[in-house]
Amino acid sequence: MNLESLLILELAALGIGTGFLAGLLGIGGGMTLVPFITIILSSRGVSPDLAVKMAIATSMAIIIFTSLSSVRAHNKRGAVRWDIVKRLAPGIVVGSLIGSLGVFALLKGAYLAIFFGLFVIFSATQMLLDKKTKPRRQMPGTAGQLAAGGAIGFISGLVGVGGGTISVPFMTRCNVAIHSAVATSAALGIPIAVTNVLGYVIGGRNVQDLPVGSFGYIWLPALGIIAVCSFLAAPLGARVVHSIPVDKLKLVFAGSFYLLAAYMLYKGLST
Repeated sequence: MNLESLLILELAALGIGTGFLAGLLGIGGGMTLVPFITIILSSRGVSPDLAVKMAIATSMAIIIFTSLSSVRAHNKRGAVRWDIVKRLAPGIVVGSLIGSLGVFALLKGAYLAIFFGLFVIFSATQMLLDKKTKPRRQMPGTAGQLAAGGAIGFISGLVGVGGGTISVPFMTRCNVAIHSAVATSAALGIPIAVTNVLGYVIGGRNVQDLPVGSFGYIWLPALGIIAVCSFLAAPLGARVVHSIPVDKLKLVFAGSFYLLAAYMLYKGLST
């Protein structure tokens, strides 16, 4: 088997696994995609610093397609709070541009890997504890939502995820029903992903030693193959969820995320 065929199989397997996981547990693929794309790029001679940045950027690009598919399904059920999307989106755009055009380009991949590892540990612990966020207040005013959107867009851009880990707890604390919070988070994934991807493309246009098939920091072969395979696998995960004990699966996946986080921390600290 030649290198090209092996690469296609690796990316297809990653896409199937990511889509299945998203359908099974309702979580985004960034926490899985970033470590494995980093491994695949590193094994093909891409420097560790650049591999981490490209993995984060490519993961975010894939979120454009998964968010479009998800929000379409949620919107059919009338679950998306478009009024919240409209108020958070301006802050998300500003925060995403500051992150992807500024901080992301300036930070070394090692620091991004460490930040990603810590973020995954936090997210895995949240999933393991399965804490239910209690409503404590109403949605803040314009300034508050602008700041909240900015934080969501900024942090998401640095770790390559769609923001659900941050936006869902924020909205439920503000008395938004959980099903609406999840649906609205999926809709927020579109401005998060599109704006950050724009920043990654512009910020990476003059970077040296990019591998073949790169568009700025975006690695197009991974984008195409993973997006298609994850889209096809997600419905399978959604069907399986009704026939197996999801609580036990969460323990397994949380443990897996800790291992992935440990790898990214090792990658960052050793680079």
